[in-house]
Order: sequence, then structure tokens, then C-alpha cells
Amino acid sequence: MALGLTYATSLTLVRMRLAALRHALRDSNRVAWIGTGAFLGLVLAAGTIWAATKGDTDLVAVAVAVWMLGWVVGPLFAGGGDETLKPEYFTMLPLPPRALSGGLIAAALAGVAPLVSLVALLCLVVVGGQLSVGALLISVPAVLLQLLCFVLASRLAVAVYAVLLQVRSGAVLAALVNAFILAFAAQGWALIAAFISTDVQGTIARGARIAPSGWGLVAVEATGRGDWLRVLLAVVGLVVLCAAMFVAWSALLVRRTTAALAGVRVRRQLTAPDARGAAAAKELRTWARDLLYGHRAVFAIAYGLFFCMMPLAVGWKGMLPWAGAAAVVMGGAMFSNLYGADGTAFWSTLMTPRSAQLDIRARQRAFLLVFGPPVLVITLLLTWWSQAGAWPLVLGILPALLGGAAGLIVLASVYAAVPTTDAHKRSGNPLNSGENEGETMGLVYVMLVLVSLTAAPALGAALAWSWWGVPVGLFSGVLAWWYFGRLAAGRLEQRGPELLTLLRHGRTTGEHVDKASLSSKMALLPRWRRYLAGFCLGFGAIPLFPQAVVPAIFLLNAVDAKAWFLALYVEPRWQWPVIIGMALLGLGMYAYGGWTYWQASKLRPEAQHHLQPEPQTP
Repeated sequence: MALGLTYATSLTLVRMRLAALRHALRDSNRVAWIGTGAFLGLVLAAGTIWAATKGDTDLVAVAVAVWMLGWVVGPLFAGGGDETLKPEYFTMLPLPPRALSGGLIAAALAGVAPLVSLVALLCLVVVGGQLSVGALLISVPAVLLQLLCFVLASRLAVAVYAVLLQVRSGAVLAALVNAFILAFAAQGWALIAAFISTDVQGTIARGARIAPSGWGLVAVEATGRGDWLRVLLAVVGLVVLCAAMFVAWSALLVRRTTAALAGVRVRRQLTAPDARGAAAAKELRTWARDLLYGHRAVFAIAYGLFFCMMPLAVGWKGMLPWAGAAAVVMGGAMFSNLYGADGTAFWSTLMTPRSAQLDIRARQRAFLLVFGPPVLVITLLLTWWSQAGAWPLVLGILPALLGGAAGLIVLASVYAAVPTTDAHKRSGNPLNSGENEGETMGLVYVMLVLVSLTAAPALGAALAWSWWGVPVGLFSGVLAWWYFGRLAAGRLEQRGPELLTLLRHGRTTGEHVDKASLSSKMALLPRWRRYLAGFCLGFGAIPLFPQAVVPAIFLLNAVDAKAWFLALYVEPRWQWPVIIGMALLGLGMYAYGGWTYWQASKLRPEAQHHLQPEPQTP
């Protein structure tokens, strides 16, 4: 009976998942993202299979470990992964936990990502075919068990992460892990170079085989040698591990759908002598008690430290002075949707007369109090440790970034608020902020660029006149803090009711129509042009920043490091032309993508009508 119920539930949920995927494919933008991700995944899968055809089983073990690592950490950066079917949707149904868990796992296997991973795991079949017929046969269940292990590990990681975010120490730990992983994605070349220089490739391969991601390969290789005990241990180990992860995830799923939040006793009343103090105290309480606020603040500061300290693995201290600046830029991006995070709680601010100015300034002061002291200490200590002559640059850029970030976060929060799930309605997965996760991530990417640009006057003054960059940075930071805050307060005073409506009900019908019309207008353009525009907007940062801005800073500061920067590998007379060329390429990619979308947005309705194909009569 239990197995029959689990099978029926799984079949129903798989059908629901496939139906949702079919509906998603009607959106040209979603199709472009899914197609791009699938293409890149298949390219990586082809590389994994190619390594297997060359007989390099060590490389195959490491590649499969990287695939499993992607399954575990990927959802942590993508809003908790794909939760088209949330467990909360089925809490009112009389389903046993095991039946619901089994159905959700089966539905998770019905998607593009598992299919791409299945193609990559065919490398085990290739290895088995090169060894013996028995190894080829054992590779088939090994592939299926390994894929199931990937999906279960991904779901369990998200569930554990969600539990950690519900306690303060866990939120801090999760932020540190998250920051290290993201910094490794950008600066991992230093650690990899250190590993290669110490000749530990064999150690990495052995570690990849010991990890659960390598047990399928171990089973295949052991079959080729006739070591049946090792085959049995590897296969049974995968089965037991999958069962254990399934049971643990089911238990966390029950906790997620049934646990109730306990009341919190107020330890100290919120008192203040005036309205200004009340606004400041309210905002500081929010930063201190909302675990997501604390998580994001720790993440931003830890990311700056990890990003700039990883090059120490190869003995390069040139990035150390910029750890504080990197933390401010990341912090400005992470807190660019303050009113969206408030949700409908914004009504209490809106109903208080003449509160807009006070609330805006209170949010700015809270940001400066949280980020200002730690990033200043980090900057001073690491700049002194690096023994680099970067004091004028650092001391000019840091106040400019702090003031710019404090001004831009409130400006973006008012002008570009993104509706998210209210704090009291958050699901058991705090990573999922609602249906507008894509808009939230888009705002984060834009803010990374905008906050960085606020340092341009101080950077130019410091490069041209050395210590004069410090007063320029102070002046530009104060100006950005004051002027952007003034704009945000004026907008909040005039359009506060509209903002509350947006946060409460989401996009209005007119806004949905405008958004859909842009998608439909883009669909009228040739497919190659749409995809090229998306590619340019997605990858224009690669030639612009790591291949132009960073090597330019290296040359100006006489940094003796090449890493993966193309301009530093050519002859000195060609270095600046390469940097300028890369900068023009990156700016050109952004310009082409933006120009394409701008042209599509200007199409008139009658033009759309004439461009649409005529319906064919049977």
C-alpha cells in the first residue's frame, strides 16, 4: 500500500513538474536562459566524456567530484534551487512524509539539469567499456545511483542550509561557507596554482575517489580488476548513502512543513526621545534580529576577505588593501532591496506623517554603522600588512564607496523595489524570496556596477594627484550619501502608496503587460540576434573587468603577477593596446545588448502586428 501510494504520488508530481516546464518554455527569455545553461552544461559534459575516452581516470574522478560540488553549492546561489513544487503546497493533503518526499525527488529528477548530469555521468560507461564487459554492465547502475546521489545531496544541502539560517550561529556559518565558495569561483586560480606547484594532483584524485562522488568510478574500476569485494562495498555504499540522505531530507521536510516559530520575549522595549532616534533604533533592531540581514552582512565582509586573501596562496599580497572595498561593493549589492525585504510592514512607516526622510536617513546610518567600522579596520590592517604604496588609493576610494553604497541602496530600494515574500510568510526555505528571484538577482548585478562606479572620481584623483584623492573621496562619498538619500526620500514621500501596493500585490496589470510586451517584442527579432544580445549582456563583464580593469591596475601599481590576464602575457609595448581593446570589447558587448533591447522596446504595436506571421488556414 505504501509503495503504491508513493508511486502514484511520484507519477502525479512528475506530471506537474513537466507541465510547469512546458509552460516555462512559452517564455522566450526563460527559453534563452534554459537553452544557454543546457548548452554550457552539455559542453562540460562532453569534456568529461572526452577525458574518459583518453583513459585519464584521475581526471574523470575529479570532474565527477566537481559535478557533485556544483549540485551541492549551486542552489545556494540560485535562491534555493528549482522549487517549482514547494513542499508547503501539499501540507493539507493526507500524504505520509515518505510518499511526499519520494514524489518530490522523482519530480526533481524530471528536469534539464538532471538530464545534463546524466550525460556527463556517461563517462563511467565509457570507462567501463574500456575495461571489460562486467565493468560496462556495472557502470549502468553506478550511473543511476550517482545521479540519485547528486539530486539527494542537493536537496539535503538546501534543507540543512535553511535550518542553519534559522539560528544566529548557523546563519553566520552559512555566510562564511557561501562567501568562500563564491570567492573561490573568482579567485580559485591561486589555490589551484598552489596545488599544481606542490605536485598534489595524485592526492586530489585519491580524495575524489574517496568522496561519495567517486564511488561509482571505484565500482567500475574494481570490476575491471576483478576486485568484487570493493565493487560490493562501493555499490552498497552508494545505496546506503542515498537512503540515509533520503531519510534525513524527509525528516527536515517534515520539520519545514510542520514546525511553528516560537514566540520571542522582548528583552528591552524600543524607546527613543524623538522620531529620529525611534527610526534609527527600529532599523538597528532589524539588522540585529533579522537573521537574513545578519547573514548577508557577514557574507559581504567575508567575501571581501576571501576574495583578496586567496592570492596569498601564491605569495601575492597586492589584493590585500582592497578587501574592505570589495566588502562594501558586495554589501551595497546585497542590501539594494531594503523596502522589498520589508514587504507589507512598510505600511507602518507610510502611515506615520513626515517619516520618509527619517526612515531613509536611518537606513543609511544603519548601513554605515554595520559596514563602516569593520571595513575600515580590515583596510588599515591589510594595507599595512601588504606593505604596498596603495594608501592614497585605498583611503580615497573607501569613503567614496561607503557613501555611494549608503546612497544607492536606498535609491534602488525606492525606485527599483522588487516584491519578495513577507518575513512572516517565509517558507521553510529562507533562500527562496518569492517569484521575483530573477529580478532580485538582476538588481544585485546592476548594483555591483553602480556602487563600483561611485569610486571613479576618487580613483582618478588619486592616480593623478596622489593624496588629493582622499579629500575627493570624502567629498564624493558625502555628496552621494546626501543627494541619493534626498532623492529617495522625495520619491518615498510622493509615491509611498504606490510602493506599498507593489509590495502587497506585486506587479499591476499594466506593469505585467509592459513586461510581457517587451518579451513579445524581443520575440519578433531574429533568434540569433536575441541570443547574441543575451550572450553579450551575460559575458560582457569578462573582457571589461578581469581582462581590462584589473590588469590596468596591476600595471599602474607595478604588480608582478600574470595569473590569467591576457595583457600581462604579451610584450610590454602591446600591453596597453590589449587592455584598451578588451575594454572596448566589453563595452561594445554591453552596448550591443542594451541597444538591441532598446530597439525592441521602441517597436510600435502596429509594427508588431505586421511582423507577426499570418495564421495558416488548413
